[in-house]
Amino acid sequence: MAYTKIHAIRATVDKAIEYICNPDKTDDSILIYSFGCSPETANFDFAFALSKTRQPDNNKAYHLIQSFLPGEVSFDEAHDIGKQLADSVLENRYSYVISTHIDRGHIHNHIIFCAADNIEHKKYNDCKKTYYRIRKLSDDLCKEHDLSVIQPNQPKRGKKDWNRTQIRKDIDDAINNCTSYGHFIKIMLAKGYEVKGYDLSAPNQKYISFLKPGMERFIRGSEKSLGAEYTKERIAERINERIKTRNSGTQNKDKISSALIDVSQERFQEKPYLKRWAEKQNLMTAASMYSSISSIPKLEEDIAAQKTIVATSKSTLKTLEIEIKNTAEILTYAKQYKANKIYNSHYKKAKDRDAYFRGHETQLILYNGAKNILQQKGINVKTLDINQLIENYSRLLSKKKELQDNYGQSLKALKEMEKKLKTLNDYIGRKPNINKMHEKDSLL
Repeated sequence: MAYTKIHAIRATVDKAIEYICNPDKTDDSILIYSFGCSPETANFDFAFALSKTRQPDNNKAYHLIQSFLPGEVSFDEAHDIGKQLADSVLENRYSYVISTHIDRGHIHNHIIFCAADNIEHKKYNDCKKTYYRIRKLSDDLCKEHDLSVIQPNQPKRGKKDWNRTQIRKDIDDAINNCTSYGHFIKIMLAKGYEVKGYDLSAPNQKYISFLKPGMERFIRGSEKSLGAEYTKERIAERINERIKTRNSGTQNKDKISSALIDVSQERFQEKPYLKRWAEKQNLMTAASMYSSISSIPKLEEDIAAQKTIVATSKSTLKTLEIEIKNTAEILTYAKQYKANKIYNSHYKKAKDRDAYFRGHETQLILYNGAKNILQQKGINVKTLDINQLIENYSRLLSKKKELQDNYGQSLKALKEMEKKLKTLNDYIGRKPNINKMHEKDSLL
């Protein structure tokens, strides 16, 4: 991504060109190029073109700065992009000198071009229309070189709608993967949500509400906010409907499996391997009846539910890490913007903007870079509140700690449940993989 800035030069063209061609800033003058003039004589070449124009303004030249994100582009590539930008903007009509400064962490191009063209001797029209043309040409070049491009801000209303859509999606996903209403709440917590008002038996808690990391306010599970399918009563009904539908398909199977197999039948007496299998099935049923759990299938179902919580917690932690990183980056640029804003104010008031820029180049480039990046990320710099960003960052770190603790506890509980299942399987000789029974058949 590159950001651009342009201002007029009304005096000291020679000093401006001398500044941008500084060998210490341009890799011993390697990253310097010119068109229609030479860096050494540009001041005189510009004066000759200006002497042929009749337009009265005092602008002698324009100083265009194109700056790149740190680490996104090499010196030579930045210089090449700068030359392409100058040729596209000026269309071989204006003399110019371009240099690429590499002495700072932010690589940037300086293009100084004559205010009058060499063909019709007309003055360059610096206005919003021509600036946005420069911006578009710069963005197009960034795309060609696989660099990031500044995107327009996202409307606030669109962001709210996106939050509601995401909450509905997460609720639907939790309903489809839970085994009870309580399990649903655990999955939502594992997704990083704060949930309040979820107690179905509390008369003073009319609405369930959800707050996702990065959101400023809770969103109610009401018909008006999320829709009729997302009230806590309807969520509980949807969970019960899903469980009832699922259990109806396995009800007959459960009845059959709860009954002991009569091994005295003739077919079991004639086939010893079949009798051994039936005895193990009976032992498994008996063990399930007398163990602390209601049944082995129920324990397996609980393990599957616990795995959902563990996987969801892990996924949420990864997402939260990205959000923490992005928030830290925004905070860094917000501080950079605030620290250098005063220089931009002085720059706007300066009688000789180019001279002021030469004296405060780093601060102005850092200011403009921070401003553009914040805007790219949808931050309104006019209402920027650093204290709120710091609070949000601290809240995300606290949420990460809470999720890490929950993830650790959920993983520990899962391992204990799996250990219990293994112990029961070992005790009753249960074979969890049916392929092993086929192997035994082939040996007999």
